[in-house]
Amino acid sequence: MRYPLTTRRDFLGDVYTAMAGLGLSALLTREGGSAEWQPGRGLTHHAPKAKRVLQIFCPGAASHIDLWEHKPELEKRHGTPMPGEENLVSFQGKNGNLMKSPWPFAAAGQSGKQISTLLPNMARHVDDIAFLHGMNSKTNTHGPGCIFMNTGRTTEGFPAAGAWLSYALGSENDNLPTYVSITDVRGEPPNGKANWSNGFLPARHQAVMINSQQPVRNLDRPAGVSTAEDRDTRALIDSLNQRHAESHPGDSELQARMAAYELAARMQLSAPEATDLVGESRAVQRLYGTDDPNPLKAAYARNCLLARRMLERGVRYVNLYCASRASGVDGLLNWDAHKTLKADYERHCPIFDQPTAALLTDLSSRGLLEDTLVLWTTEFGRMPTHQQGTTGRDHNPDGFTCWMLGAGVRKGVSFGETDEFGRRAAVDPTSVWDLYATVLHLAGFDHEKLTWYHDGANRRLTDVHGRVIREVLV
Repeated sequence: MRYPLTTRRDFLGDVYTAMAGLGLSALLTREGGSAEWQPGRGLTHHAPKAKRVLQIFCPGAASHIDLWEHKPELEKRHGTPMPGEENLVSFQGKNGNLMKSPWPFAAAGQSGKQISTLLPNMARHVDDIAFLHGMNSKTNTHGPGCIFMNTGRTTEGFPAAGAWLSYALGSENDNLPTYVSITDVRGEPPNGKANWSNGFLPARHQAVMINSQQPVRNLDRPAGVSTAEDRDTRALIDSLNQRHAESHPGDSELQARMAAYELAARMQLSAPEATDLVGESRAVQRLYGTDDPNPLKAAYARNCLLARRMLERGVRYVNLYCASRASGVDGLLNWDAHKTLKADYERHCPIFDQPTAALLTDLSSRGLLEDTLVLWTTEFGRMPTHQQGTTGRDHNPDGFTCWMLGAGVRKGVSFGETDEFGRRAAVDPTSVWDLYATVLHLAGFDHEKLTWYHDGANRRLTDVHGRVIREVLV
């Protein structure tokens, strides 16, 4: 067999081309351009619609039939037994007769969507929202319900959705956290930090908890320490940390602590600016209601404004809580209206309505909704009956509403519905796993492929369930 002659010049040219290709391959891998998906480099399974996610959470089980889903039959049958469940015993005991919403619903937007008159500001956004009226849960208890809505599991120890996206995407801003939980100034939701836990993922993927009352802590350089001394001290600590990490390979908690201290150092420059609301214009402050005479509304408004500032600065996932765990006064701190629904919601809805609507307006005006996915969630719904001996509603995991809008979401649609009274998901039911399969899809991930091997199995946010709700996607 005869081979074609190769000149010295051709040979050297081929070698140069090959070496250049290897160098380019290495560069692309380092910069996140590898064809094979690898976590934490900004790569996705497919082209994403959403670069970041805002999840607004109302703990306490906000009532779907008093806020989002109009039930004319419930109004007609008010005061009569619920057919087939006349002696229903639910979470806190026996139920009474059917009870209509204390507030009328009204058509809103061009779509004519019926929304409670308790939410006049949110009503202006119905043409942008995709409502999921057929949601159902696996528990009727607040603590497990909250972490189920956040993690896809009813027991603690599993990663929250924000932790999964932190793991999958990595940081978009090296000087701010990838995942932030903005808690209500009144306290944490039921089951507290389990709602934004990293679970079995590396510890660095747990959310950093802040709120507008005390957004960042202890980041100032101590008095009497110069910039040069501070820099040299950090360099020494970095060297010692690196040596310690090398002697403890595979210790993710140690690595996470080191990363947290390094992030805290970088946040000395970035966090004060990011969390400083004073520089916002008076028009923006009025839009949100940050100086409202109701201190709880003003505090939540500042949290909403803080959420926008986090999102526009590259935080991947923001949990924003409106209300907290229940305390000695039933229903005072959250949406858990067992006894006095009318008084409770007339206290809560004004706190929620204007600031949340302002946040959506602000995100839209800044063009952020083009690649930001917004979710509104609660752990489950409320019964269409009154709780016996009260004018409130008991827990209902069998039917409730969540909604989404923004990147990749169809505008002004409703998918699924509960039965004629709002008791159970009856048409096109959807689960928490379906919701997160859709969230991950919009973020560019196949929910069945985003996994972490733990305790003998490839774990995922959607467990072994979930389908993308394509009916609400563009």
